[in-house]
Amino acid sequence: MHNLRIAVILGGNRNGQTGPAVTRWFLDRARGRGGAELDVLDVADLAGAEGHGTPVADFAARIDAADAFVVLTPEYNHGYPGPLKAAIDSARREWAAKPVGFVSYGGLSGGLRAVEQLRLVFSELHTATLRDTVSFHNAQTLFTADGSPKEDMSGAEAAVTTLFDELLWWARALRAARESEPYPGRP
Repeated sequence: MHNLRIAVILGGNRNGQTGPAVTRWFLDRARGRGGAELDVLDVADLAGAEGHGTPVADFAARIDAADAFVVLTPEYNHGYPGPLKAAIDSARREWAAKPVGFVSYGGLSGGLRAVEQLRLVFSELHTATLRDTVSFHNAQTLFTADGSPKEDMSGAEAAVTTLFDELLWWARALRAARESEPYPGRP
């Protein structure tokens, strides 16, 4: 079976220090993983993401080409950013029968409330969301101005390993299932 294609969807804001630092940190670790090719999709680069199924550039085609997804999201006001929702809604059937993992960051909750809301959205799209996540609590205090970690990140590193081990397992299993018979759901 050829390498898996993992779409990493960056749903955060490029402004400030926290989002770019978390993104850099995660992508450095994700790129070091074997057995998967990464396709990084930055929601900030998607012009015209109005939501409600409005097509966005080649987003749906890239989602269709992926075997699995990692959504990296901040939490704002107990939720995830609107542009991320618009991007998700611009594709529909392309998400079905594929696994989704999450990396989140925020204040005290580490973005986990945003992840719980995203689980509802991805359930409607017939995906398999992973239980284990990578989350950065009080993320604004974890990185220096240049984006390097201020403290030991071994716990987060272990969470990335768990996330990718599970994501790749699900991606292989669901790709084999999709190849052997069409998914019966109707997203």
